[in-house]
Amino acid sequence: MDIDFLITLWITLKLALLTTLILVLLGIPVAYGLAYTKFKAKPLVEALISMPMVLPPSVVGYYMLLVYSPRNAFGAWLAQTMDIRLAFSFPGILIASVLFSLPFMVQPLLSGLRSLPDSLSEASYTLGKSKTTTFFRVLLPNVKSSFITAIALTFAHCIGEFGIVLMVGGNIPGETRVASIAIYDEVQALNFALADQYAIILFGISFVLLAVIYSVNRKNDQWKIL
Repeated sequence: MDIDFLITLWITLKLALLTTLILVLLGIPVAYGLAYTKFKAKPLVEALISMPMVLPPSVVGYYMLLVYSPRNAFGAWLAQTMDIRLAFSFPGILIASVLFSLPFMVQPLLSGLRSLPDSLSEASYTLGKSKTTTFFRVLLPNVKSSFITAIALTFAHCIGEFGIVLMVGGNIPGETRVASIAIYDEVQALNFALADQYAIILFGISFVLLAVIYSVNRKNDQWKIL
């Protein structure tokens, strides 16, 4: 394996790891808020969060580029005040990846929380526990399988991202070139051996993550039966 191959894999894994970590911190409060608060705009918020699941990556990437552009307010503010340019950079694709992968973290958590009986939280409140304690000590442990599923799906989705990374980050070796883009490049160059190496690694990671999901969910189902 040459150094470019390893760097590309490292950028891919770094993007997936950072995206997943950020979405764990962001997705938990978002899922909790959607599950346990009532407000009129909730359907609109849920639809907005789920949009990346139905929109083509090129559409999301296009609008991210517009936001990043120095010709627009946010991009101009970043460039002028902090000398930051997000387009065609790793931070830029990280932000895009977080937004594009948000529903893969939120939806499993939201489904798990909504499936819990109200008696769990009510019993905790009766014992004098706060909402924060109730969530982390009572509710979250009871949606462990949903939590693991959310993490695994988010990570697996991130390592396979292609369209939005290409749109927002381009194909810059050592900066924004991830394994999915590298596979495309190597196939175009008829370098099938190297494309096979990238593909096998991504296939293996995705297979392991899906196997973990099904294993955890199966054990959880067996525990419920008992």
